[in-house]
Amino acid sequence: MTRVTFIGAGSVVFTRQLLTDLLRFPELADVTVALHDIDPDRLAVAEGTAKQVNERLGARATIVASLDRRLALEGSDFVINMVQIGGIDGTRKDLEIPARYGLQQTIGDTTGVGGVFRGLRTFPFLTALTADMRAVCPDALLMNYTNPMAMNVWWLSVVAPDIRSVGLCHSVYWTAHELCELVGVPLEGTHYRAAGVNHQAWLLEWSRDGEDLYPRLRERIRSEPELQRRVRVEMFERFGFYPTETSEHSSEYLSWFLRSPEQIARYRIEPLQYLDISAANVDEFEDARTRLASGTDLELHDNGAAEYAPLIIHSMVTGTERVIHANVPNRGLIDDLPTGAAVEVPCTIDAGGLAPHRIGNLPLQCAAQNRNYVSVAELAVAAAQTGDPLLVRQAVLVDPNASSTLTPEQIWAMCNDLVDAHGDLLPEPLRVHVPSTWS
Repeated sequence: MTRVTFIGAGSVVFTRQLLTDLLRFPELADVTVALHDIDPDRLAVAEGTAKQVNERLGARATIVASLDRRLALEGSDFVINMVQIGGIDGTRKDLEIPARYGLQQTIGDTTGVGGVFRGLRTFPFLTALTADMRAVCPDALLMNYTNPMAMNVWWLSVVAPDIRSVGLCHSVYWTAHELCELVGVPLEGTHYRAAGVNHQAWLLEWSRDGEDLYPRLRERIRSEPELQRRVRVEMFERFGFYPTETSEHSSEYLSWFLRSPEQIARYRIEPLQYLDISAANVDEFEDARTRLASGTDLELHDNGAAEYAPLIIHSMVTGTERVIHANVPNRGLIDDLPTGAAVEVPCTIDAGGLAPHRIGNLPLQCAAQNRNYVSVAELAVAAAQTGDPLLVRQAVLVDPNASSTLTPEQIWAMCNDLVDAHGDLLPEPLRVHVPSTWS
């Protein structure tokens, strides 16, 4: 019997979405679902959620929950990771401390200073998780949803090359979905392929019945000036290919957008947006807990299997072939990005697992922009590998958003403040101050 383990199952709404997609497959109706979280209250809500989803969908899944991670992992075929190390409090620090220095972020979980410190908090957890998997389920596939995706996938390839792992994000799928709506064509039957790095892949192919859909998109943008006041549209105009992450996310990865109040207003950006998103997530958790306690039905989405993890599980269990977009180490996949970096590419999935597609070269301008992002990730991974705290500051220093706003001295001081704020959630060698000047 197939066993799927959810790590960080207390992310109750996402757990519900994944389970709904998973248990809607008749072939997976009798899986074993193991839930793990370190918060007993959240774990109890996750368990209640899973049992209700199972019952309402008429599935026959076996639901188990455990505060013991290794026990939950034992005998697993698939492991889904969605933890947030440091929780909402860690996210608040990643956003608010830089803001005090004048450095604006919107989400702060992928690149830049927020991504670097979230990565440094997450790496030790990933090392421990894969050690547990090595002991009790060495052949399982680890599917990572936790950000910073590119850094985490890179780190997994360094510390656990023997554990099969892949990074999953829905940004490519939803970009294609939303663009099809914008130009008035159904997604079904559309051919699209993207490649690059997570949250900054590029829509390289997009067509339907042999028609390239990019001309339709350009015409729609020309006809609606308000569309031109969005970050992704500006990137599309300058690079020639549409990026696969939201404007809010994308604004953080370049130097063009968050550097001044004028640019923020022009492109309709909302700094610190993730604080509101985090608060909404807490509200959704409380709503789920209230509904379960009163015996009220939870809301189940009905947009089909939109998340990749259930699709991967179904394909590997049944042999059904699909193509998805996923994050994997760059081993001969994209020639103009560094070897070993985590890249996002199309992958064929079937009973044999995932087979990434070779892309060759990205468009020159797209690869150049991706390399800025990859450099931040590379330095963060190296900092954790070597224990060198200077590399942490250098990772932030090469980030386009940070360097467009702050001086090197300010970046050093800001990182010192973040080290103090996150404390023992960081690897021990990195919990030190680095002087910001020669003196």
